[in-house]
Amino acid sequence: MKKSFIILVAATVGLGACNNFKKGPGGLMYQIHKTEGKDKIVEGDIIKINAIQKTEKDSVTSSTYDIQQPAVFPVSKKQWDGDISDALMLLAEGDSATFKIDLDSMAKHSNQPKPATQKDRYMVFTVKIEKVMHKAAGEADSVFQRKATEFFQKDFQETVAKHKAAETGKIKKFIDDNKLKVQTTASGLQYVITAPGDAQRAGLTDTLMVNYTGKLLPKKSDGKDNVFDTSVETIAKQAGKDNPMAQYGPRPFTLGRAIPGFDEGLKLIGKGGKITMIIPSQLAYGEGGMPQAGITPFSPLAFDVEITDIKKAAAAPAAPAKKP
Repeated sequence: MKKSFIILVAATVGLGACNNFKKGPGGLMYQIHKTEGKDKIVEGDIIKINAIQKTEKDSVTSSTYDIQQPAVFPVSKKQWDGDISDALMLLAEGDSATFKIDLDSMAKHSNQPKPATQKDRYMVFTVKIEKVMHKAAGEADSVFQRKATEFFQKDFQETVAKHKAAETGKIKKFIDDNKLKVQTTASGLQYVITAPGDAQRAGLTDTLMVNYTGKLLPKKSDGKDNVFDTSVETIAKQAGKDNPMAQYGPRPFTLGRAIPGFDEGLKLIGKGGKITMIIPSQLAYGEGGMPQAGITPFSPLAFDVEITDIKKAAAAPAAPAKKP
């Protein structure tokens, strides 16, 4: 497939009482919200799916709706009773459901211990099956793969075209909703400086210590900011992006090593300065996006940035004087 998608498996708003769920194998719990009665998914089918993942306490950890990009992947052979493949095979194209996957069962069968920080019994997903490509009886694998690839490549390109067409509107809505009085550079970067900092500006060899929060412009489906990365621990926790292994606090940057819009914004403030940048996609990740961070093609980004320090590069030692 032209684009590789990582499945962002998922769960729902308002799960209801546990007795509304049916019991499946391996500790699986499920609730089918809608079914259109089509042929069920089987191993080897290629599916397009929208999904939301939540904790048992109803906290969203990932959502394809928030990045406006469904996931596409082949349904693999189930690894154990009650795994995600087992759950998906209860559904067909057009169906939607909520699943609760037993984490203890997952740990047992995957031979990977449940993280010490994971206190929930279940991982909860709500899914909507948007498209299923079935392999016809007797159809050669090569024919099926070519047919599926052509379909999903065309589908992906149509989605990319929609992202491109929507970009200007997303930027305007973000600025209007946040009542920002922006300035615009010749390159298209829009920004608001809330604190200019001192007069010193960073040079190419300097190291800037930066606190930042990066967001997609549309808010998440729960109304919260759509944070994809941050150096601020409290914001990471609020956004469900907290990583126990992360070193939070100001992070080092040198000019020329970030996306162009971020670099340009850093040059506008000094030590102690704060700026909000609205970066169009041509100054960010462009038509390729950055799928591993949940940034789809033609995604404009917003960054709240503070430069806490500018460390000047050490001067090169003077060359020894030549002997007469």
